[in-house]
Amino acid sequence: MSPVPPAYQTGMTQARHTQRVGGRRPPTAARAHLPQALHAEWTKLRTVPGTYWLLAAAIALTVTVGAAVAAATRCPAGLACPVDTAKLSLTGVQLGQAVIAVLATATICGEYSTGMIRVTLSATPRRSAVLATKAAVLTVLVLAAGAIAVAGSVLAGRLILPGHGFTAARGYPPLSPADGPLLRAAVGSVLYLALIALLSLGAATIIRDSAAAIGAVLGLLYLPPVIAAVLASNPKWQQQIDRWAPANAGLTIQHTTNLHSLPISPWAGLGVLAAWAAAALLTGGLVLWLRDGLGAGILRADPPTADDDPAVHTHPGGPGHRACVPVTGRPAAGERRPKPVGRRAGARSRGRPAGPWRRKGR
Repeated sequence: MSPVPPAYQTGMTQARHTQRVGGRRPPTAARAHLPQALHAEWTKLRTVPGTYWLLAAAIALTVTVGAAVAAATRCPAGLACPVDTAKLSLTGVQLGQAVIAVLATATICGEYSTGMIRVTLSATPRRSAVLATKAAVLTVLVLAAGAIAVAGSVLAGRLILPGHGFTAARGYPPLSPADGPLLRAAVGSVLYLALIALLSLGAATIIRDSAAAIGAVLGLLYLPPVIAAVLASNPKWQQQIDRWAPANAGLTIQHTTNLHSLPISPWAGLGVLAAWAAAALLTGGLVLWLRDGLGAGILRADPPTADDDPAVHTHPGGPGHRACVPVTGRPAAGERRPKPVGRRAGARSRGRPAGPWRRKGR
């Protein structure tokens, strides 16, 4: 037999060390590929025109609805107006979250619809890394857009509400970031939008279909408030829905007055939404790992074979060992013809030439 070239021996030795042991890849290799995976996800998102349009739509819708609600609310002279001006100015978040949900579902469902997910999973075989990088890039974009939208809403409320009777003389100081409760409501609203994006990303990973994922997320966000309103005659059930539904609980972060009457405290409500988002992401990651190949995150660095390089074929060596040698056109004198493997074996069974050693017409 032909000797095994030293280069192949070295590559095979390195391959054994790069294989996973017990289903795990060395942590140093995973960390080495994480920056490249983040850069790839950032490149995909920023080169898709729909990303910027959806972010712009979320900002515009949030600010416009908040300004419209502030303009439509008045406090006549001589009457007490129990209005939470901070929450009133941030009303647009309730509609802006729908656009954020669409953006999050498109982040991964778009790749499934076009088949681009195959390239993504080939470039980053570790499924958990794929989902984590998508979540990280999406979170950064939504936090930036959410900060702009919330700042615009607060500014609109500061300019509009004093002219409609909400003045400092009547107990409504102008909206200012220096106000602790308002700052908490504003920062919490930005975090709320980011958590909605993560919840939507997890749901989209599970469902994989854009329309179905968007419908499921929007139903989860908008149906519980309707059900709670219908159950107004049953305070016990209404309180449970307001406490555990993702949107109902998360939006309590916007309240700045009468906190004692809330079914759950503002930060605890945001924590409920964070638990929903974490559960969706963990389930999505598990489904991605199971559905797209059990253990597909295992990246095996096997030695080159005939399937990998047409200039290489395999010869039997010792037990569990394959030596790779270059093909010279036909076997050497006294050497048995190697048995084709992989796609070449399938090609021979279908009557097509199976390798460079197969003569024409045979």
